[in-house]
Amino acid sequence: MKKETLLIVVVTLVAGFIIGLLVAQKGSGPSVSPVNGAPAGPAPTVNLQQKLAELNNIVAADPTNFQAWVALGNEYFDSNQFMDAIEAYDKALDINPKSPNVLTDQGVMFKRLGWFDRAIENFNKANEIDPSHATSVYNLGIIYRYDLQDFPKAQEGWKKFLEISPTGPGSDRVRQDLEFLRTHPPVQK
Repeated sequence: MKKETLLIVVVTLVAGFIIGLLVAQKGSGPSVSPVNGAPAGPAPTVNLQQKLAELNNIVAADPTNFQAWVALGNEYFDSNQFMDAIEAYDKALDINPKSPNVLTDQGVMFKRLGWFDRAIENFNKANEIDPSHATSVYNLGIIYRYDLQDFPKAQEGWKKFLEISPTGPGSDRVRQDLEFLRTHPPVQK
């Protein structure tokens, strides 16, 4: 290696080290949240296993604690533990069978397992309980469009979704999918 090249490498490394120190030093002071003036820092990391153990202890001590069962289901949901999530949501639904959010979350877990009939059943129940529950109708459209390739039912579900939530999350995507289905009708066999 030439002396000039070695010198450039050394200078670059030293400069990077110094810049890193300055940035770290500047960032070490308490930062302030622009929203409420409270100190802002890195979000605390919570050990998933610890959180699951705490929630399992809560539901063991109070098996009728709806919120704890939902929280446990949500933790399993977020960590892709489908069967555990379904079971926790079952316990929550035993306590309150009329929760459209829990029915929908459990339906998503059924979908991920490929149990589309059970997912559809949950999404329909959620929508019967709360006809303005956009998420359940949106998910119906997803299953019919992408999993079952039942385009007329997907269109029906998504049109209903747009009636409920014309400008909500996912509405632009639904409009694009509806337009695609309109302009690319399926080939009849």
